[in-house]
Amino acid sequence: MQAVVLLLLLSVAALAVAGLADGRAVQIGAALIGLTFVALVMIARGLDGLKGLEQRRLDRQLVLMTGQDATPSFTTDAQGQIRFQNDAARDRFGGVAGHTLVAVLQEAFAAPAAVLYRLQARAVHVGAAREDVVSRRGHTRLAVHRLSDNRFLWRLEEFADRTALGRGAETLSLPMLTANKAGVVLFTNEAMRRLLGGRPKHLDRVFTSPTLRSGEEVEVNGIDGPLRAILAEVEGMAERREIFLLPLPAQDSPAQVQADFEHVPVPLLKFAPDGGLRAANAAAREQLQLDEAASPAFHDLFDGLGRPVGDWLADVVAERKPGGAEVLTARQLGHETFVQVTLRRIVEGGRPGVLAILQDATALKTLEAQFVQSQKMQAIGQLAGGIAHDFNNLLTAISGHCDLLLLRHRAEDPAYADLIQIHQNANRAAALVGQLLAYSRKQTLKPERLELEDLLSDLTHLLNRLVGERITLRLSHGAGLQTVRADRRKLEQVVMNLVVNARDAMPDGGAIRIETEALTLRDDMRRDRALVPAGDYALIRVSDTGCGIPEDRLQKIFEPFYTTKKQGEGTGLGLSTAYGIVKQSGGFIFVDSTEGEGSIFQIYFPVFKGTGGEEPAELPAPRPSVVMRPGEGVVLLVEDEAPVRAFASRALRMRGYTVLEAESAEEALAKLEDPTLEVDIFVTDVVMPGMDGPSWVKQALEMRPNVRVIFVSGYAEDALSEMQARIPNSVFLPKPFSLSDLAATVQGQLLH
Repeated sequence: MQAVVLLLLLSVAALAVAGLADGRAVQIGAALIGLTFVALVMIARGLDGLKGLEQRRLDRQLVLMTGQDATPSFTTDAQGQIRFQNDAARDRFGGVAGHTLVAVLQEAFAAPAAVLYRLQARAVHVGAAREDVVSRRGHTRLAVHRLSDNRFLWRLEEFADRTALGRGAETLSLPMLTANKAGVVLFTNEAMRRLLGGRPKHLDRVFTSPTLRSGEEVEVNGIDGPLRAILAEVEGMAERREIFLLPLPAQDSPAQVQADFEHVPVPLLKFAPDGGLRAANAAAREQLQLDEAASPAFHDLFDGLGRPVGDWLADVVAERKPGGAEVLTARQLGHETFVQVTLRRIVEGGRPGVLAILQDATALKTLEAQFVQSQKMQAIGQLAGGIAHDFNNLLTAISGHCDLLLLRHRAEDPAYADLIQIHQNANRAAALVGQLLAYSRKQTLKPERLELEDLLSDLTHLLNRLVGERITLRLSHGAGLQTVRADRRKLEQVVMNLVVNARDAMPDGGAIRIETEALTLRDDMRRDRALVPAGDYALIRVSDTGCGIPEDRLQKIFEPFYTTKKQGEGTGLGLSTAYGIVKQSGGFIFVDSTEGEGSIFQIYFPVFKGTGGEEPAELPAPRPSVVMRPGEGVVLLVEDEAPVRAFASRALRMRGYTVLEAESAEEALAKLEDPTLEVDIFVTDVVMPGMDGPSWVKQALEMRPNVRVIFVSGYAEDALSEMQARIPNSVFLPKPFSLSDLAATVQGQLLH
């Protein structure tokens, strides 16, 4: 309409210009423009007339189609204004021409604006849409069809209740209500209104629990106070919930059911949602040591979940978790007794609860703790071995350069005493690293056949001086003791560590007994974390009458740096060293202790039944018998640690050797590619980045088979024993080594 008015004004203006203009050409042009606008106005009016005729024709068709339809129908424009309504719509909603459809349907169901917008948008794209909406009369099927760009046909089919929501529900004696998915109460019958004292708007005004389950007992907010009933829910139309309240059944279970529950040979308990104990059968009372009249709560019986056990039970009752099993501590039986508790949600007489099934898990947890302890000890051993290797490299450089300085200083020099202190403390550090290697079972052992009677008898003289005059040391041997195979010095160290420990446990004096016994195990013996195979053993027992070891510390005494002594009185490595030596020798060590009465350490060594026993004689690192003289020969020194390489190179050059240095195996092999290069001996580290020592030496010996080899390493010799055995003319020099150790070993190899 606005466009037509505008065109009309433009045509009048153009014709006015044509009448007032002086020039003929202007008059003709203005007149043509004016006539054009007049023509456009006539065409627009004609189109509007045709559109009106089309709309009137459409309206007549709608009257013919929907006028007598029993379903209320409307037509609206794109803005929702009602343009037409049939007789059924007029009877249902009255004359509403000119109103919006949203306003008309406001009382029919909740949030009509969102529903109408959603349906109209869908009809614009696909031509039609339909949706079922919950209403207070039941539910309404709302359908829309797009007639044109600006016309929509709406039909509202209202379905009467076909279940209990009809008028018949009012006559029911059972309280009943209907709610939608959001919990809004749509209908309550007379019985429910009398029970509640009115018409509630939401389910949370009716029930105390937010979660409602059909067939279970619920608490209802009645007009006379809370009351309990069984909830029965029927799925209604259009996502409605039809809820009935049924009277509670008799609470007493049949006697046969109670008898069956009582005599089931599996421990069973029943708990209320709040954790209160409802029932426990005979097996459960026996396992948990409960009286028949006792009714402790769930959290009073069990603990150890890492969070309140009552929360776990509440999650199972509310079905937030499906149940499952957990290993918990049985409070009444002590913290060392474990029970596997399996929870299952149950409903009895409409009352939800939890059934708990028990199984003794003490043995399982003990094995788990033993496994964890074993893993921890293994991890500590690996860590100790790695640290020892790195420290041996550092100590080799420290003590080696200290040796070089001592060669240039006399005893009367002011710096000489300081150098001696450095040297002594480096040796103490080397001994400490040796203890770490013993614990990690990575030290070098030289096993031989040993007679325990002779070894312990010779050691007794030294032990008597160690224990002092206030402590009595007794030694006794059992009959039939056989030989064992072990490193003599290391076994002596084990016994000395145990005796010193026993002495420190008796500050006021006492007695230490060292006993030996021939023992035969007919069957495998399981103890602590170990399995001792059946066979013949030589047993060494060291007992004292000291203060004993508390039970909670018994599992930790073999861990490195764990000590009960005051600071400065011990490193905590004595027992861990003994443990490592015994295990590396193939034996077993156990301890029994009673606080206030004393301790007994037992060492099991398998009897050696071989004909030989000693390891093949190997060249020891220091050879005092070798005459030290200026060296002759070429040494290829391969060491990735620069400080160690610098010290070893200077030490050998001082002895007169020609030294070629390489920081890697690859560099050493590259030097050996020169055929004119003469090399008499390889001095190489074992563990290096890239190719390791034995690998590159084996490759080099293919071209130079007569070259002697010295392997040096901060690890134990047995770490490369298999590979070294395949390499002829090779010896092992452990780190840390001194200047004289290195020179003597090189000279001994060249003179061999």
